[in-house]
Amino acid sequence: MRPVTSKIKWIFAVGQLGWSILSGIIANLLVNFYLPDSTGGGVITFVTSATFLGLTVIGIITACGRIVDAVTDPWIASLSDNCSSPLGKRIPFMRYSAVPFALVTVLIFCCPVRGESVVNIIWLAVTLVLFYIFMTAYCTPYNALIPVLGRSQKDRMDISTYISLTYIVGTGIAFAGKMIWEGVHAATGMEYYLCARLVLSVMAVIALICMLLPAFMINEKDYDDSKPVKEDVFRSLSKTFANRQFRIFILSDVIYWIGITIFNTGFIYYVENLLGLNNYMILFIFMTMVTFVCYIFVNMLSRRFGKKKLLICGFGIFAFAFLVSSFAGKVSFIPNQIYGFIICILVGVPLSILGIIPQAIVADIAESDQIVTGENRDAMFYAARTFAFKLGQSIAMIIFTSLAVIGQYTENVGGTEVIRNTGAGYRISLIIAMILCLGAMAAIIFYDEDKVMGIIRKDHGEE
Repeated sequence: MRPVTSKIKWIFAVGQLGWSILSGIIANLLVNFYLPDSTGGGVITFVTSATFLGLTVIGIITACGRIVDAVTDPWIASLSDNCSSPLGKRIPFMRYSAVPFALVTVLIFCCPVRGESVVNIIWLAVTLVLFYIFMTAYCTPYNALIPVLGRSQKDRMDISTYISLTYIVGTGIAFAGKMIWEGVHAATGMEYYLCARLVLSVMAVIALICMLLPAFMINEKDYDDSKPVKEDVFRSLSKTFANRQFRIFILSDVIYWIGITIFNTGFIYYVENLLGLNNYMILFIFMTMVTFVCYIFVNMLSRRFGKKKLLICGFGIFAFAFLVSSFAGKVSFIPNQIYGFIICILVGVPLSILGIIPQAIVADIAESDQIVTGENRDAMFYAARTFAFKLGQSIAMIIFTSLAVIGQYTENVGGTEVIRNTGAGYRISLIIAMILCLGAMAAIIFYDEDKVMGIIRKDHGEE
């Protein structure tokens, strides 16, 4: 097999830049677009914010989309593991899913009726389901290439670091969407929602180009000669979850993704409502810079102390960061701007840990499982991990959108009813995120890293 060069590692990481832009658009901007914190200034609502049994329409739609996702994740993984294409087991899926993945991301924001309508609800439900299907079709095979390209621990940590860098850059690009389309709206006077669609379309094109680069520039056969598994999806899935260490990791990962997605979804609300600031993008860039700086240390510390200890540390810092965030705007002796930077530092440090370590752990578990069973199910392991992160996002959407309407009220401004919010629900969401991170930390304690790494070292002939 050909050795993996730094060039190939970076080309591979560019693919994550692409899909993280699309994922970030949905994770960070969907709720803000369809459930605005306040109306006026050209902002309109397309779906009702009313709740049913405490759940919003957006939350219910997202949850239903994830139910479909529960079927497609292992299905796509099984198809990929069983694929016998001359291009390899992963690359064909990445090539053919990239275009519809990017297209449907934009269509989600292109509901046909201007104003609240049942038609828009149906449109949102259908396009979200398609989004999750195409996201799975690209991301699951893509992630399954990590253990293929990362045969050594150094290569594995390098790849995990590179894709973490591109992931946070992609998320940052998506996060900037609201600020950019508001700027276009202010400069041109174009309809607010049309500005959003224009900006998101440009972002989707950029994402598409990035996703296609590894799909056409990496020859999978140069790095992997494993045979198709030729096993049905249910048997493959059951064997994957028969791995106890993987079950422990997934439990922790799902809990973590619920907590961090609550924070990511609510970040703009926290900055604008709780802190009373309008520079959320500056704070996000600062938080990203903190994360970048910490990446270097995470890579080194993981080799010295192991991945598990870093994860436990990351969950603990996250929990403390969310607790501090819940008091935003209430600490009178610290200016809100400074308080915002403090939060970004506290969040940026564990983001670097959780951005790198989990992907490497899944690769470790997948490799150790292959050594023990003699069967390569890389895609199924990553499908379960992808489902964990999407399930976490889904549950977080339900939680946050349901809490966001707590403290919401209308105010008459110049004869127009304008939506306002006291921020009570936002603070509650942060406390819930804190509790979830503590739960993730408790779960990962039971992960036996020594056992997993012992199997790999013995197979490699290492002490």
